[in-house]
Amino acid sequence: METRFGVKTSHKICSVFMAALLLTACASSSAFPVETAEQPDINQSYQLRAGETVQIITYGEDTLTGEFIIGANGILAFPLVGNIQAGGLTPADLGLNIAAALADGYVINPQVNVEVKSFRPIYILGEVNKPGEYPYNPDMTVLAAIAKADGFTYRAQQKQIFIKRSDQPNEVKIRLGSNTRIYPGDTIRIVERFF
Repeated sequence: METRFGVKTSHKICSVFMAALLLTACASSSAFPVETAEQPDINQSYQLRAGETVQIITYGEDTLTGEFIIGANGILAFPLVGNIQAGGLTPADLGLNIAAALADGYVINPQVNVEVKSFRPIYILGEVNKPGEYPYNPDMTVLAAIAKADGFTYRAQQKQIFIKRSDQPNEVKIRLGSNTRIYPGDTIRIVERFF
């Protein structure tokens, strides 16, 4: 009698546990993407664009070190070697290309490092107190950007936002989280909530 009662009880407990797991899985899924902190490192994967300023250091060559602006056509004018394509390259790739150009009769074994000094701005639209253009800082989150715009208005929908990435044709709706990263040139749109 006790064994049968124990078996039935353990089956019921197991069934309740499985149902709870299924409900938890369903509740955690959403109709729109959720962005997490596990996103590419901007310093390694970022592709340079027109209008950005880069710091170029050519070790041992003070005259070949300084800040340079990438022109409207993605071209960077560099001493001795002239115009170099920078738009669409990562900072590391640009450094390798400059080093290769300098090694072609100008500098023996050049060592070049490139860092982004100023990124393209971000844009915050809609239900924030000060919509507009803001400077981008590395590893910036949406919440930090909204704080720059003096926070949400009282009408703002604070659970989901729209982001248009600079390299994507359309904006996407995402659930707002503390780790939602933004990138240079992104446009953030905060919509009005339904009362």
